[in-house]
Amino acid sequence: MAGNSQEYISHHLTNLTFGKLPAGYVRHNEDGSTTELTESTWTMAHGGDEAAAMGFNAVHVDSLGWSFGLGALIMFLFWRMAKKAHTGVPSGMLNFVEMIVEFIDNTVKEAFHGRSALVAPLSLTIFTWVFMMNFMDLIPVDVLPALFGAMGVGYMKVVPSTDVNVTLGMAIFVFALMIFYSIKIKGIGGFVGELTLHPFNSKNPVVQAIFIPVNFFLESVALIAKPISLGLRLFGNMYAGEMIFILIALMFSAGIALGLMAGVLQWAWAVFHILVITLQAFIFMMLTIVYLSMAHEDH
Repeated sequence: MAGNSQEYISHHLTNLTFGKLPAGYVRHNEDGSTTELTESTWTMAHGGDEAAAMGFNAVHVDSLGWSFGLGALIMFLFWRMAKKAHTGVPSGMLNFVEMIVEFIDNTVKEAFHGRSALVAPLSLTIFTWVFMMNFMDLIPVDVLPALFGAMGVGYMKVVPSTDVNVTLGMAIFVFALMIFYSIKIKGIGGFVGELTLHPFNSKNPVVQAIFIPVNFFLESVALIAKPISLGLRLFGNMYAGEMIFILIALMFSAGIALGLMAGVLQWAWAVFHILVITLQAFIFMMLTIVYLSMAHEDH
């Protein structure tokens, strides 16, 4: 059971990966035989070991597919609601969408202290997109992998925000916007001055020259820590939540008593997790607004 449990957990945490295996790599086939590659080969990975051997060139097909698909779904939904918008009292889905838009708009007005036409739509995109990616965590862990397995797809992780590549990718995009607006608003000199003249400053040029490398080190670490913490916070919370769902699912095969307990635990964790997925989407959006607001502040 321990071996089966380990394989079960490993399978659910392995991405559907496409990449390039190096020449000389020995592949282990399902029938127990092995095949040595005579040249570098682009292929789907047959497990975590092959995915690791692909290195940086590996692409997580499932994470990209689900994230792009959910993004397209959100755009379609908002496009449909925009076409149905009217001056009367909204109802149904239109009312729900307008509530979200109004909530995001008010949040941006309160937290963002600059002037930019990008921040509000970016915040709306981030909140809804991250929420939808997180929401996939509420689908029972065996349903979609089993469905794709029946179609011959060996691995399928359906929660993009449990993939650190996805969360750090979004965080790096926010970081790029921070740098862009910092330079645009403050200029190159102002941006460099923020990195070299704070937090320690002195009117004495000799003392200031000593402080510059210290300031640069401290400010650079603080600047780089922002996207790293932004991406890892979302990844860590969602990965932990997914792991708990997987562990609960294991209990269903351990007998009737544990199966009944697992059903109760799964329901309770799912209810609590609704708050988690919403909160994590809000935190990612809120920190994005705050970071962009700081980039717009010209001292």
